Amino acid sequence: MSARIGVITFPGTLDDVDAARAVRYAGAEAVSLWHRDTDLQGVDAVVVPGGFSYGDYLRAGAIAAQSPVMRPVIEAAGRGMPVLGICNGFQILCEAGLLPGALVRNGGLRFICRDIRLRVENATTAWTTDFEQGAAITVPLKSGEGRYVADSDTLDRLEGEGRVVFRYADPSLNGALRDIAGVSSADGRVVGLMPHPEHAIDALTGPGTDGLGLFTSVLGRLTAAA
Repeated sequence: MSARIGVITFPGTLDDVDAARAVRYAGAEAVSLWHRDTDLQGVDAVVVPGGFSYGDYLRAGAIAAQSPVMRPVIEAAGRGMPVLGICNGFQILCEAGLLPGALVRNGGLRFICRDIRLRVENATTAWTTDFEQGAAITVPLKSGEGRYVADSDTLDRLEGEGRVVFRYADPSLNGALRDIAGVSSADGRVVGLMPHPEHAIDALTGPGTDGLGLFTSVLGRLTAAA
């Protein structure tokens, strides 16, 4: 039986269909989860996709982090379930306390939409084992509040513990501190990144297939653990 990966939809989510497609491309079953759900339907992993949940009111991801579905996600992550947050999903995971730091308005206050290069800084997380350490991948970035920030002690701890998972290969367009594009939890099972790997799984619809590696990585981890 194939692994089952839940994809959450909040009011304002835009990229849930794309995330589900990426899950299927990797060979897993995509399971739709609604923001009001309190049951994760026995999924093996969860993707929190991009968009503008609840219209980005208050702060991007702040309201979604308090939605009913996030309670079981937080509990499952505490038990070791892999969770991936993409763009708005990254913001939600930070607001929910599953990842450190915060995402704020881009430097220059402009919305950025373009293909960018990332460097894989940690190829041992649940979502990156199919990459080579130090590999450069190309995926789209599309966000207005994508600038990763944290206090100096947190940044030093993330660097020292190898929890910076992705870094902008070129000086970041959004002003992210230390060019950080994605980070992980201490156990490497929860990962958040601002760019969109689910839009880079097919050369026909994206800049290439580099993003598929995140989804095949977690499928491999889940299969090995079965």
